[in-house]
Amino acid sequence: MHALSRLAPEVRQYLLVTSNYWAFTLTDGALRMLVVLHFHSLGYTPLQIAALFLFYEIFGVVTNLLGGYLGARLGLNRTMNIGLGLQVAALLMLTVPAAWLTIPWVMGAQALSGIAKDLNKMSAKSSIKLLVPESQQGTLYQWVAILTGSKNALKGVGFFMGGALLALLGFTGAVLAMAAVLALIWLASLRLLQKDLGKAKAKPKFRDLLSKSLAINLLSAARLFLFGARDVWFVVALPVYLSSVLGWDFWLVGGFLALWVIGYGIVQSFAPAITGKSSGQLPDGRAAFAWAAVLAGVPAAIALGLNSGLSAQWVLLGGLLLFGALFAVNSSLHSYLIVSYAKEDGVSLDVGFYYMSNAAGRLLGTLLSGWVYQAYGLAACLWISSGFVLLAALISIGLPRHRLAV
Repeated sequence: MHALSRLAPEVRQYLLVTSNYWAFTLTDGALRMLVVLHFHSLGYTPLQIAALFLFYEIFGVVTNLLGGYLGARLGLNRTMNIGLGLQVAALLMLTVPAAWLTIPWVMGAQALSGIAKDLNKMSAKSSIKLLVPESQQGTLYQWVAILTGSKNALKGVGFFMGGALLALLGFTGAVLAMAAVLALIWLASLRLLQKDLGKAKAKPKFRDLLSKSLAINLLSAARLFLFGARDVWFVVALPVYLSSVLGWDFWLVGGFLALWVIGYGIVQSFAPAITGKSSGQLPDGRAAFAWAAVLAGVPAAIALGLNSGLSAQWVLLGGLLLFGALFAVNSSLHSYLIVSYAKEDGVSLDVGFYYMSNAAGRLLGTLLSGWVYQAYGLAACLWISSGFVLLAALISIGLPRHRLAV
């Protein structure tokens, strides 16, 4: 604690925001894996499992829009702490006796978790904008990449943690343990996080909720299709396919998806170097188009490989590695662009609007993942994924050019 107090205020707050985001992400990733694997083992169909996340994604759409408004009025410290508290409540809802864990009850708990997740993410991403001077765009890109990449690496750890805790403690014990740890972190955050961070000087009105910036609107549309392309096969179809078709057990499914997301997060952290920051280049609309165009071919190639008679296991392993690396770069440069495009005063309004589109893409992808996989199989999910990424690439053509790094 003494070492923390000696750091520059903006660095100290960055570390606190990042730590909160890390802790939340661990429980979020673990809870998702717990729900998918536990309810699949109880005999739920892929479409029923997807339905369990329906409210999680729907409320994420609403929360990002209204959460940006609340962050600008109340301060980002408050919205972040509200998110942590709601996640504790959502976890505790799932510790009830097994007979109470009906689909409506679990959907309600997931709705609360979805609100919590998007309040926390919106607050963390918006805070970074306020901690870096406007002139230091290279530093902003680096900080956003580190925050985003480390979060996704820890989400991967959360996937593994979810599978491991399910095997070791059972569903109820795993959820209760996570709730207890997160409650302690929430109490520490209430004490340490800076007051009024991100509070707008002029009180925003409801008409300010919808962005009027062409760049932010285009980037938000591209984000919707980008994340729909990931979740249409990754959220439900892939873990169920690995478990039911390839015969992988809980440990193997959770461990593999964990390693994939960890690698994905590591690549995100290095995205500034990959996209040319060291040579003074920052990503712009042209970079967003180019990286998405390359990514669009990967799901299609995996789908062709699955239908070619090659080993499905090795096609998926190789395809996932390539998809993860390219998707990580796409996601990281999108995350930088929204923070860069956003207005500094009331930054959470623009960031919240953007992540509303992100949540809408996840909602679309999650629903399609369960329905399309159940009706047509994994290859169909992959073809839809390829089409979605292509749409994201085409939309990105309209994004503005950017300036050199500092």
